[in-house]
Amino acid sequence: MAKDDLIQIDGTIEESHAHGHFSVLLDNQKKVTAKLSGKMRKFYIRVVVGDRVTVGFSPYDTTNGLILFRHKDQSRNT
Repeated sequence: MAKDDLIQIDGTIEESHAHGHFSVLLDNQKKVTAKLSGKMRKFYIRVVVGDRVTVGFSPYDTTNGLILFRHKDQSRNT
């Protein structure tokens, strides 16, 4: 399935698990498991607890997602 076919929803990282897996609380208050996309791993984009992210879901399975984008937080100084 192409990246364009994914359903995209924003959320916040709640927990970090091994091997690039995360628990994400979506804006609709649903908690799902998501993993880092290949481009984020390739370019060493760090995702930590509390970050705002965009998660992509397959229309066939909405329990597992793919973290596509980490939003920049303007309130942080680093």
